[in-house]
Amino acid sequence: MMKTLSTISSFAVVLLYEIMKIGNSTSDFILLGLFNYTEAHLFLFVMVLTIAFSSLVGNALMILLIHQDVHLHTPMYFLLSQLSLMDMMLISTIVPKMAADYLSGKKSISPAGCGLQIFFFLTLAGGECFLLAVMSYDRYVAVCHPLRYPVLMSWQLCLRMTVGSWFLGAADGLMQAAATLSFPFCDAHEINHFFCEAPTLVRLACADMFVFEYVMYICCVLMLLVPFSLILISYSLILAVVLQMHSREARKKAFSTCSSHLSVVGLFYGAAIFIYMRPKSYRSANHDKVVSAFYTIFTPVLNPIIYSLRNSEVKGALGKCMGQCATINHE
Repeated sequence: MMKTLSTISSFAVVLLYEIMKIGNSTSDFILLGLFNYTEAHLFLFVMVLTIAFSSLVGNALMILLIHQDVHLHTPMYFLLSQLSLMDMMLISTIVPKMAADYLSGKKSISPAGCGLQIFFFLTLAGGECFLLAVMSYDRYVAVCHPLRYPVLMSWQLCLRMTVGSWFLGAADGLMQAAATLSFPFCDAHEINHFFCEAPTLVRLACADMFVFEYVMYICCVLMLLVPFSLILISYSLILAVVLQMHSREARKKAFSTCSSHLSVVGLFYGAAIFIYMRPKSYRSANHDKVVSAFYTIFTPVLNPIIYSLRNSEVKGALGKCMGQCATINHE
């Protein structure tokens, strides 16, 4: 395991160096942003910052509770903590730069900075795609094979699948960032977006993009459609078991949980598929910005609510933590 991680780290350092080297040979890009300087857009900007801050607090709280409470030291909650970590890093990759550009009026970003933003964004978004599939498998085993759960979802398997999710996301991010910045760009360096996203950036390239777009489409099938299909299969099998339950209350609770999970998954994957797999003739920069905001800013704030804060064990851990804090303050 350590040898594999060392090889991955060396590979990442080399490719990141190539991104920096490619970036230094191109002039800066201009991010046009998500908002204008009107009262309505200023209100929306404040709303986005509020949502982003809430997401950071909610996900940080989830990580803290899972770390502190011994009863939450299980594969399911470990995966939830990894999801929260990815969401926190995703927000931190996008929102601070967007906010600084809007408040300062300086909207330039260096090609190296753009490449790093593409890398981190795709690492986290791609890793989350696979992690959500792992989480659906965990739920499938817990519901459909509860007696075999320690074997079918052992800690060793859980850690391997988690590392695999991070690695596959990082590999996709490194390749797409390096490939995107390797193309020559036209004189107009204005990116009609609020962050550097590969499909938006390649529109500025002055080269034949057919091969690159074809390879990107294949990557999207592997990164989006395959995990999404596994999630649908897992929840279909879960629902089949739920329908056989004799308890009406148990069925109602299971349906509620599955539907809320699938709604978040559908929002995340639907937005990502819309951005990366839509035919070129149907693409619109304004639509892309709005849809990207959903799965980079709004979805991360839903995850701790849907996956965790509706969970009785998490709410119990939260109550215990608040009780301990109140006791310390009283003393």
